[in-house]
Amino acid sequence: MSSDQGLEKKAIENYKSWLQDPLITEETKQELHSIENDPKEIEDRFYKDLEFGTGGLRGVIGAGTNRMNIYTVGKATQGLAQFILESQSENADQEKSAVIAYDSRHQSPEFALEAALVLAGNGIKAYLYESLRTTPELSFAVRELKAAAGIVITASHNPPEYNGYKAYGSDGGQLIPDDAQKVIHHIRQIDSLDQVKKSSKDEAEKDQLLVAIGKEMDEKYIQAITSVSLNTNTIKQMSEPLKVVYTPLHGTGNIPVREVLKQIGITEVHVVKEQELPDPNFSTVKSPNPEEKDAFALAIQKADEIQADIIVGTDPDCDRMGAVVKNKQGTYEVLTGNQAGALILNYLLSHLKEQGKLPNNGVLIKTIVTSELGEKIASHYGLETLNTLTGFKYIGEKMTQFEKTGEATYVFGFEESYGYLAGTYARDKDAVVASMLICEAAAYYKSQGKKLYDVLLELYEQFGTFLEVVHSRTLKGKAGVEQIQRIMNNWRTSPPQQLMNTSVTEVLDYGKGLDELPKENVLKYKLADGSWFCLRPSGTEPKIKVYIAVNRQSKVEAQVVLEQLSQVIMNKVDENKG
Repeated sequence: MSSDQGLEKKAIENYKSWLQDPLITEETKQELHSIENDPKEIEDRFYKDLEFGTGGLRGVIGAGTNRMNIYTVGKATQGLAQFILESQSENADQEKSAVIAYDSRHQSPEFALEAALVLAGNGIKAYLYESLRTTPELSFAVRELKAAAGIVITASHNPPEYNGYKAYGSDGGQLIPDDAQKVIHHIRQIDSLDQVKKSSKDEAEKDQLLVAIGKEMDEKYIQAITSVSLNTNTIKQMSEPLKVVYTPLHGTGNIPVREVLKQIGITEVHVVKEQELPDPNFSTVKSPNPEEKDAFALAIQKADEIQADIIVGTDPDCDRMGAVVKNKQGTYEVLTGNQAGALILNYLLSHLKEQGKLPNNGVLIKTIVTSELGEKIASHYGLETLNTLTGFKYIGEKMTQFEKTGEATYVFGFEESYGYLAGTYARDKDAVVASMLICEAAAYYKSQGKKLYDVLLELYEQFGTFLEVVHSRTLKGKAGVEQIQRIMNNWRTSPPQQLMNTSVTEVLDYGKGLDELPKENVLKYKLADGSWFCLRPSGTEPKIKVYIAVNRQSKVEAQVVLEQLSQVIMNKVDENKG
């Protein structure tokens, strides 16, 4: 029997098993009956279990083992519950509890409640937010409540048909690989749904194992963020206030971002009304992703009307922040994650130095695919730079390590995918604090007669022009998984010797475990002229990502080289799909 036939047989067996399982609701079975004449759909939904990766679950909502539904959420939570109970034997002083937050996506409240009731069924107290909240507030609350774990129901900036489940450890950071593997081990021990322990809502509340949280935690979280602010006096003394256009892109950021900006004195904030309220369909955008210019179309219209100084957008769970500023031509330009990170970092470090608050052993933490411009700025202010694998969980892990050992002092962390964190109140990227700092920086530079774009060009002049781009290829389903594997295998076994008449000087295969980092399927190629590129299958979406970076003195030259190099590399990627 071929592997394809084996997967097809497994899918049919799983499909029939669900139809016969008394724990599967009739509503779900009706959905399954609707696809009984579609073997391809049955195979895609049932050929495997939705994988619990190092970041948790993420998938299309629907019935099936390879879909997001209350059953996959229940199994994942049972595995997490076993992990919590196992950890309790080693940490007797820690409360047997977990915090749960959720965003504005379809079925997020239902999945959050399901997770809470499974925790309660295992004797673990679930602190469940009364309504939608941001991912970084979840990280903060885990630390504040000294909980053993946390869960966020979100699929970040994925399309509306997706939802997901992110698991957090007691430090407030996403589970690191070793801990995620323990949860995965427990999940794999679950052979049937009757092994998932679950309380009723009434029982859980009566036993005080389901506890609602909300306003009090919000206030503590906002206070933690505003304590990171550096220059409120300048903002309050400005003769002409900073004009901000803000869009929460139908997600969770609306209330906390506006409240933080208000508290530091930025009062002229214009929210994009069409995108202000939660909407699981994200009906005004193709994708609720602040990395993409299309997501800012309505915000740019609003900014043109009022001649705004800056536009800020946050993704649905408000852990990523995108900023749009006026360039030299007077048109609004979306900053890359690397550019916004460099601007925030430079503002932060310059003011900490001015105030005599720069630590002697300070560090910047960034990922291996993030621009070296941040490293140049950090070095200028006497900070060391530490590189981690892609994913803010690795930055959070280092923060916790430094907190315990005192070997270094965390100052700032960022990744090119629009994730930033200043302060140690959380262990995940936070678009609320990033929104505050970039607006605060814009206000400060405006008081000096400068735009943020002017400051970016000054940084290029001082440190060199670093330009980067991320390309991706979306390859869905089982066939897509195979194509991504083929691309990575081809690049790994037949690496190029040169590109555009420039020799490849170094090949870094992180799958072998480099620089004391965990093994991960990532390939990075360094070129003789200082350029580099990196291939990485996404851990949360059915796509392969290609990161490309160049460094030149002139911005025009850097842009030309970046475009040419991108074309050469992506042509080769497409050839290797097979």
